[in-house]
Amino acid sequence: MATLLLIDDETSVRQMLEMTFSTTHECHSADRAEQALEYLELQKYDVVITDVSMPGLGGLEILKRINEHHSGTPVIVISGRPDQYEEEAIELGAFAFFGKPFSLAAMEESVNKAIRESAAASLHLTN
Repeated sequence: MATLLLIDDETSVRQMLEMTFSTTHECHSADRAEQALEYLELQKYDVVITDVSMPGLGGLEILKRINEHHSGTPVIVISGRPDQYEEEAIELGAFAFFGKPFSLAAMEESVNKAIRESAAASLHLTN
């Protein structure tokens, strides 16, 4: 069972993601980036899903900090304004990017792929 961190200031989006993934994964959720950073200090996550636009720190800042301090953790970025953020998110190392509204099936596929690739990379590093 993988552990996911879901970050979005929209309660409905967090709840939808939690309902989708909680049957197969352990899910923690945060409604702001600062709360998510506290969680990241306490636990390693297999995948992080973050919105871009939130009060305070945004999702791109979370992405940068994860890459600096938790490299190897795949980050999936979501945004209601994909034209504005997709290119930058990918350049910053996002595993995947989804515009809102997004397909839950496509999100599940992306999360499963991130988990597989991360596990394979970890296995390769230990050999």
